[in-house]
Amino acid sequence: MAQEIFDKVNALLAEIENAAPSSNEEVEQFRIRFLGAKNVLKPLFGEIRNIPNERKKEFGQLVNSVKQSAEAKFQALKSQADEADEAADAGNLDMTAPGEPLSVGSRHPVSIITNRIVETFSRIGFTVAQDREIEDDWHNFTALNTPEDHPARDMQDTYYLMDDPEKLLRTHTSSVQIRTMENTKPPIRTIFPGRVYRNETISARAHCQFHQVEGLYIDENVSFADLKQTIEYFSKEMFGHNTKIRLRPSFFPFTEPSAEVDISCFICGGEGCNVCKYTSWVEIGGCGMVDPNVLENCGIDSKKYTGFAFGMGVERIAMLKYRINDIRLLFENDVRFLNQFTSAF
Repeated sequence: MAQEIFDKVNALLAEIENAAPSSNEEVEQFRIRFLGAKNVLKPLFGEIRNIPNERKKEFGQLVNSVKQSAEAKFQALKSQADEADEAADAGNLDMTAPGEPLSVGSRHPVSIITNRIVETFSRIGFTVAQDREIEDDWHNFTALNTPEDHPARDMQDTYYLMDDPEKLLRTHTSSVQIRTMENTKPPIRTIFPGRVYRNETISARAHCQFHQVEGLYIDENVSFADLKQTIEYFSKEMFGHNTKIRLRPSFFPFTEPSAEVDISCFICGGEGCNVCKYTSWVEIGGCGMVDPNVLENCGIDSKKYTGFAFGMGVERIAMLKYRINDIRLLFENDVRFLNQFTSAF
């Protein structure tokens, strides 16, 4: 009886060694027979009760070797069958057939608006400057005439580096204005696009990181009239030639006088809507004449030169242009949202 069982196991081992399936289907049948849930090896383990005690160890080792042989044989056969299928497919490959079409990508709406702003100002002689996002206190605050007790220095507004409290993530691209004025002699006519950071609670209208484009024009005899004309030119180019602007007096430590920039609502045409909150005006940024202290901090003679500066949030412009009601959509990389801008450039 015991010998019959041994002979049965040896016969299965020989069957495994001699197996030669030639396709993936036949290899799968081999797997089911020897390695499947109801494989032919399972009943053999129950036969151990019919094996004399002195041969039980020998029998167990033999059955395990059969299982290992089946697993090794299956892997070898599977590789051979895969190679054969690939070779067959290669032989049937039509090299003249058209390739798989690639889906058309799109620029991000923030990139679209940034590029439009850069292009608009480049037409009136503005160059572009960019610089570091980790700044020191001097370039981000002090040189911009920001006193030490100004709210912008509060830890709730600014991300400071733990290993160096004098370093921070810039809160505006005005720091690049300072570096430009330190290293360039007037006349200066430059815009400064880039990412900035503020410790804000993320909501539909605010985010802890966003993008700005600021502008600076320093030369002799630059006046507020030049600033107004520049802002009006940009607003008409970006939002339409019927756009009007309104400058509301405001305060910024680095400009004097300063103003908030409003444009007439291009959505309702002045009739009043939920975008302009039924005021007919929408705020897009801030501006002003560069404070003489800022010029002197950068080594520019404030008695000889004057200038203006302005700044705007790119996300805000994008949300207005495309009527996006949640700023978080611009940071989530949802393809369903981004695909809407495929033809926007």
